[in-house]
Amino acid sequence: MNTFKTLGIFAFALLVTSCGEKKKEMPAEEPVEETTEMETMEETGPNIVEVAAGNDAFSTLVAAVKAAELVETLSGDGPFTVFAPTNDAFSKLPEGTVDNLLLPESKDALTGILTYHVVSGKYEAAAVIEAINANDGKFTVPTVQGGSIDLSLKDGNVMLTDAKGGMSTVVIADVAASNGVIHALDTVVMPE
Repeated sequence: MNTFKTLGIFAFALLVTSCGEKKKEMPAEEPVEETTEMETMEETGPNIVEVAAGNDAFSTLVAAVKAAELVETLSGDGPFTVFAPTNDAFSKLPEGTVDNLLLPESKDALTGILTYHVVSGKYEAAAVIEAINANDGKFTVPTVQGGSIDLSLKDGNVMLTDAKGGMSTVVIADVAASNGVIHALDTVVMPE
């Protein structure tokens, strides 16, 4: 659980790339003077875990979050941006991988994979696309796990490139939750 106590540290690192170059930042959310109906719904609506649990396409992810004992963390205040693999994404992994990751002795590996899909802060698709375009087509973000993911665009879709060179496409963007936002992925991304 020490990984989760350092969430604040990773939030500050979000805008720094590994090569030390100063990059343009994702636009910060501007304060709103009036609370809109949508904001009220997000503040009182379901959190990230509840949203995922309410969608059958994320049943494998929800089982993994429970096995890794991350429910409380991902139900916390956040905000978080979760790049959430769908069941179809998990089914692309080699046979037996998911079953092995759900075993108690694989909890650390599972936690590492799941937290690699989480970024501190709430970044909706428009902000992600703006950051990619402002940084010559590629924007690197640190994950809660401690690694980083490169974000880019291909044919109008946001793409993620993981530490091993694997790629995933955002297939559904901006699924609102009270403590952040979910972007559904078609492939599981992997840390080093």
